[in-house]
Amino acid sequence: MRKKTIWMIGVALAACMLLPGCGFNTGEGEPAGQKKTVIVTSFYPMYIMTMNVIAGVPGVELKNLTPPQTGCLHDYQLTPDNMKTLEVADILIINGAGMESFMDSISSQNPNVKVVDASQGCALIVQADGQTNNPHLWVSISGAIEQTANIGKQLAVLDPANAARYQVNADSYIKRLEAERSKMHSVLDPLPNRKIVTFHEAFPYFAREFQLSIVATVEREPGSEPSAAEMAATVEIIRESGAKFVFVEPQYSPAAAQTIAREAGASVLTLDPAVSGPDDPDAYIRIMDANLEVLREAMQ
Repeated sequence: MRKKTIWMIGVALAACMLLPGCGFNTGEGEPAGQKKTVIVTSFYPMYIMTMNVIAGVPGVELKNLTPPQTGCLHDYQLTPDNMKTLEVADILIINGAGMESFMDSISSQNPNVKVVDASQGCALIVQADGQTNNPHLWVSISGAIEQTANIGKQLAVLDPANAARYQVNADSYIKRLEAERSKMHSVLDPLPNRKIVTFHEAFPYFAREFQLSIVATVEREPGSEPSAAEMAATVEIIRESGAKFVFVEPQYSPAAAQTIAREAGASVLTLDPAVSGPDDPDAYIRIMDANLEVLREAMQ
């Protein structure tokens, strides 16, 4: 009777292991029932950086708070779905520098979430209004390197059990970013035409890195179409500067830029600030490769 009982228990355990949710180990090797560390990123560029930093780290789940097509978070309003995502977050990774204007709401509704500020300690550019910082640090590869390092260091503090893995991953991704930066410098530094017209104030860090001169912007904030007087002033600046191209961004309507370029006798090209794209850890580098080819044509 005792042998029969043991045999029946063995059969039951074997059957359980074949059923979804009954296994003793998850795909990452942690014991069943062990709570995962849920990391939420505020928007796409933070998501891609973090994806590289947490690669292969067991027990970590990554979610992006906003849809990948959101673009920059200027005046973004949190949705009920966003709040549900934040309810399960252990760590929230933000760009910082004023990009996430909704942080007060998050702090009041989810005070226990630990926040990683990817722009902490970075040298920021003051915007044209002279009062606020430009938050588009990641558009510069050097900025992305600093932010990746910040994410790795701060995750190591918040999750010390995986600190070494975070650091190794961050260092590995930084080396790839440094190689991309060197490649872009080798192509762009010798080119003569340094004057560009950008769609909005997303490119000052990029321009500083590659010693470009932004002579004008089409829209101060995306979605806020310039007035007729502002468009006329921009046309005049482009004519006087001799800039040959007006750059648009794939996330926003090019209508105003096309009108300005037509009046100024300039052409329209696309520069991508890397605020949307595929769910791919290589996406940022591929976007920069595409930007390099566009600028190679424009800066001849």
